[in-house]
Amino acid sequence: MNRSLAIEFSRVTESAALAAFSWLGRGDKNSADNAAVQAMRMILNQISMQGEVVIGEGEIDKAPMLYIGEKLGVGKGEEIAIAVDPIDGTRMVAMGQSNALSVLAAGGKNTFLKAPDMYMEKLVVGQEVKGMVDLCLPLEQNLRRVASKMGKLLSQLTVVILDKPRHADVIKRMQKLGVKVMAISDGDVAAAILCCLPESGIDMLYGIGGAPEGVVAAAAIRSLGGEMQARLIPRHQVKGNSPENQTISVDEIRRCEEIGVEVNSVLKLEDLVRDDNLIFSATGITNGDLLKGIYRRGNLATTETLLIRGHSRTIRRIQSTHYLDRKDTALYRLISG
Repeated sequence: MNRSLAIEFSRVTESAALAAFSWLGRGDKNSADNAAVQAMRMILNQISMQGEVVIGEGEIDKAPMLYIGEKLGVGKGEEIAIAVDPIDGTRMVAMGQSNALSVLAAGGKNTFLKAPDMYMEKLVVGQEVKGMVDLCLPLEQNLRRVASKMGKLLSQLTVVILDKPRHADVIKRMQKLGVKVMAISDGDVAAAILCCLPESGIDMLYGIGGAPEGVVAAAAIRSLGGEMQARLIPRHQVKGNSPENQTISVDEIRRCEEIGVEVNSVLKLEDLVRDDNLIFSATGITNGDLLKGIYRRGNLATTETLLIRGHSRTIRRIQSTHYLDRKDTALYRLISG
């Protein structure tokens, strides 16, 4: 994909972030998500491409979404696959918390794993310990291998994990080993990327989160030289064996079988993102460890975007100033909440 498309995709995440920001702290995560989805869809449909969403956010919690198979763009130009999460951290936006992002990855027609919006077990490390992790091994063994390769004690290792009930026992086990655990409420895309940035101080991400976030993060991780392994997990294995969860799991397994992906089997980084023909864009909504959040004063707003091109491995941080006084535009109506 050419350089001009990279800038176009940065506009997409900027617009979604600005739309979501209008709902900051209002306690309504679905309205924030809906605004971000509408803004993303609007800008994507202005791009000269034949785009298709191959993995999208929203089905797993019945939130607004860019749905899998949705066609985007003006209908001419390159065929582009899109993996998207309009807001990684909807609860963070609703509650005014840090580390919320708008993210997407775009690639060639066959670049990304195609999968339903379901749960995904993830293990991420940076370039320094590439080749040292294996989801088929117990977590304790992975922790010891990473610590040994980095020349650290287990007590010097820092692991990020989502603070969810499903991880309570895992967190206790890691803490018993002396590992420093950073439990975050949401937003594992930023945390996964930070594993690949030496200055972050984060050595590993582990846990079960969303598959769309996993594929989007994998695009950045591949470009940054890190390593990721993952597994698609049916809902009943994560949320319990209720009749509703069993029904959802049957559908998830069926859909995975239709596209040739096995649940509970280990997917390597090259299975998630098959080549370097990709663009990753993330714009901060709230201040975080990876990106600054939006600052708005009157009709002026500033955004910070992380933009990565896979082929060149070019990493840019773009600070943009937006004049939000065009009241005749659809984006203005979304940003105004």
